[in-house]
Amino acid sequence: MNGEIEKKLRKYSSKKKAGILKSFFKTGPGEYAEGDIFLGVKVPQIRKLAKEYINLSLKEVKKLLSSPIHEERLLALLILVLKYSETNDIGKAKVYQLYLDNTKYINNWDLVDLSAAAIIGQFLMGKSKAPLYALAKSEVLWERRISIVSTFCFIKNNQLNVTLRIAGLLLHDKQDLIHKAVGWMLREVGKKDLVSQESFLKRYYKTMPRTMLRYAIERFPQRKRQAYLKGKI
Repeated sequence: MNGEIEKKLRKYSSKKKAGILKSFFKTGPGEYAEGDIFLGVKVPQIRKLAKEYINLSLKEVKKLLSSPIHEERLLALLILVLKYSETNDIGKAKVYQLYLDNTKYINNWDLVDLSAAAIIGQFLMGKSKAPLYALAKSEVLWERRISIVSTFCFIKNNQLNVTLRIAGLLLHDKQDLIHKAVGWMLREVGKKDLVSQESFLKRYYKTMPRTMLRYAIERFPQRKRQAYLKGKI
């Protein structure tokens, strides 16, 4: 089955697009996605295939997720997102566990951002958030990103405290991709509750990474942005 899927992906592939993606997703020596393989398939085509293969067994999805080809891993995750949304509670638990057990294959920011909130976040609604706090303390960059991006689900449901707590845990992370993700989620918090966002920012903006701050205040009026950036709040 996976051979059939790879043939279909290659049908939509583009060497030019693959070259662009390899550069965009930092696959060079020493970069965060060193050695990752791209076929050059656009996301809309991968989404189309995900709908076509939504009934793929979890065993086959797991094989797809372990592929060295980036688009195959993305396809596996998009299939899991669709499966999660259409299955019962037992099925949701299986999808969640498969995801959590295979985070080593969810190893780039697009893979995290297109799946974490829809699976991990959704599953943990109304449940203990301990798995997210554990991920936030992981030594693995992508697991830390999963922890914060998963909270997008809670933000949409006006539950902001988990995001703010994890943002605090990741406040001094050394990775730029975490700075961006935390700043993004703080910005989303502000869309729901500006007071909560600014309360967090006023406490930490002088010590948080510059990129994190810039992402968090992106929607602020120019004068307020400059005040934060100049440390004059």
